[in-house]
Amino acid sequence: MASDAPVQADAILNFWFQECRPIQWFQADPGMDSVIRSRFGTAVQQAIDGDCQDWHRGPKTALALVLLLDQFPRHIWRGKAAAYAGDSQALQLSLLAERHGWLQQEEQRARRQFWLMPRLHSEDLEVQTQALSLFERWTDPRTHAVALRHREIIRSFGRFPHRNTALKRSSTPAELQHLQQKRSAQSAR
Repeated sequence: MASDAPVQADAILNFWFQECRPIQWFQADPGMDSVIRSRFGTAVQQAIDGDCQDWHRGPKTALALVLLLDQFPRHIWRGKAAAYAGDSQALQLSLLAERHGWLQQEEQRARRQFWLMPRLHSEDLEVQTQALSLFERWTDPRTHAVALRHREIIRSFGRFPHRNTALKRSSTPAELQHLQQKRSAQSAR
């Protein structure tokens, strides 16, 4: 996969930022999940397996790799532990992007948002807290508000309770109450 990294990266970035509508990025949609699985499933597995290390060398390939590790697994393996398999690698890329100035040099707000998403998905309170100023500076107010809510969940529970079933973790009574309140709020819409 190394020799065709720029071509692959273009296909990934064009799919996510051109073909997809923003609502599709975060909506649970079996059709969208299927498209990502069929078009990018092999690349996602290669990325998780560490076969894309040379993609760290530049901003375009690194951002495509963030999508392969952080976003696409959530579509391909929705509700399963594998959905989170690339999170630690994606977080390292997000930190690398900031160190190299790729985040700061990115002109498109949507791309900056996805440079930061691995931090939003982290279950580390320090990572969550440090990310808040970046979300405020580099994304829109709505995304910053989402980051604040994620940090509050980690502050309250030390993890994301909605992952417990997939990760075979026992839920505390407080987590169960939180999940029930979340379901009630969603069904009231």
